[in-house]
Amino acid sequence: MAAKVPFSKRWIKPEIYPLFFAIGAALGICGYAMARNLAINPDVRITKEDRAAGVLENYKEGEAYKMHGLRAYVRQQEPQIMPGFNNYFSGAK
Repeated sequence: MAAKVPFSKRWIKPEIYPLFFAIGAALGICGYAMARNLAINPDVRITKEDRAAGVLENYKEGEAYKMHGLRAYVRQQEPQIMPGFNNYFSGAK
């Protein structure tokens, strides 16, 4: 008969910490996207009264949802991953 090994000794090892991190990050991103869509997406209707309204032509609300803070910040940046490094090696000023 085999000796009973605790759960933590058998399954929680340092080699699987990156796997826990990756799965935790993916779950966090999915949870954030779901909460954001349920809370502020103009196309998502949760209550019966909102669903009865049908398709609304609310372009301002849709544009405000689309142009969130991260997208507005990225639009102001150069479309390069490392502009200083690229400019240094390309000779551009």
